[in-house]
Amino acid sequence: MELVAHSEPDVVQRATGLLDAGELAVLPMDGAYALCGDALDDAAALRLFRATGRSADEALPVLVGGFEDVQQVAFATPLARRLADAFWPGPLTLLLRPRPWIPDEVTAGADLVAVRAPSVDLTRRLARHFGPLAAADLDAADARRARDLAGAEARLVVDAGARSGRLDTVVDATGDEAKVLREGAIRAAEVEARGR
Repeated sequence: MELVAHSEPDVVQRATGLLDAGELAVLPMDGAYALCGDALDDAAALRLFRATGRSADEALPVLVGGFEDVQQVAFATPLARRLADAFWPGPLTLLLRPRPWIPDEVTAGADLVAVRAPSVDLTRRLARHFGPLAAADLDAADARRARDLAGAEARLVVDAGARSGRLDTVVDATGDEAKVLREGAIRAAEVEARGR
């Protein structure tokens, strides 16, 4: 396992090569670090579950580079567009209807997929360069702790310094009005005001 700084010039290319080979990498998110793999590869998703001890009925969030990439994984709604314009990139997860090619392992068999565009520039660039990434959050606000939790499953750990430790706000954006399912770093009142 290799620990690299997010500022290294070739880190996106190195991470892309590993992900393309079905490997996993630890990447920085808004609140914590996450173990990530190819969101369109069911085998990679299964490895994420095994590596983190995540329950099989707990869906994996999918990381995208921005709203223009949402259509790769989900059916975007006008509400999702308004919320993304207001809060992305940032600690907001949108629940949307998944595209049929999203593996059941990622959605945990549900009819929703959780989509994020994190504020960490490197993670967004990687998601745009490689494609959508499935992410299993690690209970780690620093890279070394994340490396220890990920163990041998992670071939690469990208260090972007300490994370905030704050959770994403999770919003059902499938309809016409925002339904806040979990209030996190973004207050529910702010989401509801922009979601009207």
